[in-house]
Amino acid sequence: MERYPLPAAGKVTEHEVEIKRSRFIALVARAQNEEEARGFIESVRERFPDARHHCSAYVYYQDGAQPVERSSDDGEPSGTAGKPMLDVLKGSGMLDVCAVVVRYFGGIKLGAGGLVHAYGGTLSEAVAQVDRVTRAQRELYTIEVEHAEAGRLEADLRARGYDIQDTQYGAAVTYTLACAPGGRDGLEAELAALTQGRVTPRAGGRAWVELPGA
Repeated sequence: MERYPLPAAGKVTEHEVEIKRSRFIALVARAQNEEEARGFIESVRERFPDARHHCSAYVYYQDGAQPVERSSDDGEPSGTAGKPMLDVLKGSGMLDVCAVVVRYFGGIKLGAGGLVHAYGGTLSEAVAQVDRVTRAQRELYTIEVEHAEAGRLEADLRARGYDIQDTQYGAAVTYTLACAPGGRDGLEAELAALTQGRVTPRAGGRAWVELPGA
């Protein structure tokens, strides 16, 4: 896997629905490991301590293995909350995502089918509102540029879609650029044209970077 969508960092999406006097409140956020997922679930429990249920599901990426998937019915009948929530997350295509649906019981039982619809439907509506970014594998290259031409070259590179990951100032300006896998030849050609061959890239490995949009 070289790219996938995930929720934007630092944002919690919240959506509330009332079904037969029960309140269902869905909250969705980024979680890139077990600790972050459990921490988010616990924070929702602390925010809504008097709710009857805090059902949850999360999926996160791990290098060299299948994504980790977990869900909890938190006291609802087995399979009526956590699993439909997990199905919604998987269907969204996102990874590194955690969801909690809080239920305040309204006194009317919904039945198994009603619960599946309520938990899955509430979360589906919340997921549709999530601000997403893309995590992608990129090749990294460094270039050294004279101070006098650094600003112009940086603007030209950004205009051509290159992502500048880092800038360091010394005797020269050193940029770390990220480009799509296999993009070295194109970068070399762009730099040759922009600098009359004075600047050439040096390979710096690969890394995950975040790109706007999904």
